[in-house]
This record gives sequence, structure tokens and C-alpha cells, in this order.
Amino acid sequence: MEHRPLGRSGFKVPVLSLGTGTFGGGNEFFKAWGDTDAKGAAHLVDVCLDAGLTLFDSADIYSGGLAEEVLGAAIKGRRDKVLISTKATFRFGDGPNNVGSSRFHLTRSVEAALKRLGTDYIDLFQLHGFDAATPVEEAVSTLDGLVKAGKIRYVGCSNFSGWHLMKSLAAADRYGWTRYVAHQAYYSLVGRDYEWELMPLGLDQGVGCVVWSPLGWGRLTGKLRRGQPLPKTSRLNSQVSNEKGPPVADEYVFRVVDALDAVAAETGRTLPQVALNWLLGRPTVATVVIGARDEQQLRDNLGAVGWSLTPAQVARLDEASAVTLAYPYWHQRGFAERNPPPV
Repeated sequence: MEHRPLGRSGFKVPVLSLGTGTFGGGNEFFKAWGDTDAKGAAHLVDVCLDAGLTLFDSADIYSGGLAEEVLGAAIKGRRDKVLISTKATFRFGDGPNNVGSSRFHLTRSVEAALKRLGTDYIDLFQLHGFDAATPVEEAVSTLDGLVKAGKIRYVGCSNFSGWHLMKSLAAADRYGWTRYVAHQAYYSLVGRDYEWELMPLGLDQGVGCVVWSPLGWGRLTGKLRRGQPLPKTSRLNSQVSNEKGPPVADEYVFRVVDALDAVAAETGRTLPQVALNWLLGRPTVATVVIGARDEQQLRDNLGAVGWSLTPAQVARLDEASAVTLAYPYWHQRGFAERNPPPV
């Protein structure tokens, strides 16, 4: 398993990490993802460690904390062999202070996560979303304090806009606080918005991308086909899951799937393996968070590493997944095309 630095830091992570949204299945939304219990999770962890995948990503809202508990039970006795990433910001309980990035909520969230995970430190802690009601200085200084207290090692964010991230980095630089080295972002062949602003920002500021939902919310598993019914075991069957997931036009998905089919035939790989491998070749990507309901799905996803697409195959996938850029990005691209760099 290849390892890459996480952003501009000395912390190296495997290029694939396992998401724990399938652990627990504590409500309708997460049952659509999976309901792996502690015994099943321990087996998946075994498979991961054998393959060199050591990073496991969770969040407090995954099944109301149950996913963290299941993960904690699955890694018990081998904490030194794994890396743990988790997140908080979204509402977790009643009351006006049980949500957001305030010092009150973040401190309480980290303490609770440590107990659920059965550990005394978190390798990577990320803000799960941007809280506009809390000053960025309060959020970033709180994370810096938790790093200095030894409760978290590295910090990141998730689902930020470009200006959210840049303002937070500026505050960290101004006061000498711990910087974000990771941005956990939605990125896939049917969701390339990350490339417009967040990727250039990551390149400039040394923020690595931790990719979530790399198969486009289950659309690039190979089971979704033009004119065919949805597979029985798909989150796309859940109305609750669909309402909260990224919207994608069906015809666009089928166009990308057609290109994936062609490349898969050439490489002898599965559609998910090709889609994941394409992501691993993109700038700023440090690790891609894969999900797995069972061992078979996990092993298939693990087959995305150890080989590379050809430039022609990458170009075919790029072309099939290209969309019209939003303003001002289409205008900025025109500047680059009219002013190529000197040879």
C-alpha cells in the first residue's frame, strides 16, 4: 500500500482508508449504507491491515456515535497498528450548544469521541462542516489547544468552501496556531466540483484531500445501468439517503459509466477499481475513503491500488466526466488558454 504525506505535513497516510459509515446502522439513513457489528468490523479491519490499509475514518454523527463505538471495539488491543480519523460539528444532542464549532462543542465532542473509540488520542480530527456562527479564530484556537493537550495529532476540515478554508488558514498563520493539513471533500468522476477552487487552494496552501464518496454516492459501483432497475443493496434505494446525497443527472452518470466500462475492459479491472484509481492520480489527493458492506466489496476496492491508468485512459475518463464550469471558473480557464506558460 502506497503512503503519501497528508498535505504539507510529515504525517503519512495510506492512499486508501476505510470509512465507517457502514458500521452500526443506527438509523434509516445509515442502514442504507450498512449495519456492520463489532465482530464484522473486526474482520474488515483484519483484511485492511493485511493489505496495508491502516487509516479508519469515522464521525460522531455516524449512527449517533455507534460507528465510533463499533470501530473502537474492532481495534481494541491494536491501537498502535491503526490510524484513526473522526469528525464533529453537526448537531449531536439537544440544546443550543450541542452543535457547531464553538470551544464548548468541539471540546465536548473530542472528549466523547475518545471514550467511544477507547483511545486517548485521535490521529486526525476534522470539522465536519463550516459553522458560520462561530468565529474561525475560536474554532482554530480550540483545535490548537487540543493538539497541545495531546488529544489530537493533526487537524483538518470537511465540506468547506474555498473562502472558509482560506480564512481559517489565515487565522492559524496570524496567531501561530495549528494549521489544517487535510480537507475531507466530496470528489468523484461524477462530482468534480472540488477541482474548481478547492484543489488549487490545496496545492497552494499544502492541504491534502481526503476524498469521501469516491464512487459518487454508490453510482459508480458497476451496478447502476441504463434501463435497468436499481440493485437491491444500494443506498440509492433509500429516499432519505437520496435526499441528503449529491444530486447527479442520470444521463451524466450513464455517460461516465460507459467510459468506465471501456477502460475496465482494457485493464481487466472492475468499474470501482478504475474509478478509484483515477482519483489516486489527481493532484492533492492524499487518501481515498472507501466503504464496504462486506469483505467481497472491501477486497474489490483494495484492488484499486498497485497499478496505473494510461494517459489515454485518463483522458477518456476526463472527457466523459467533463461539465461546463460555473462562473468565474470558465472565465479563468479562458485566461490560461490564451496565456500558456513559456516553454
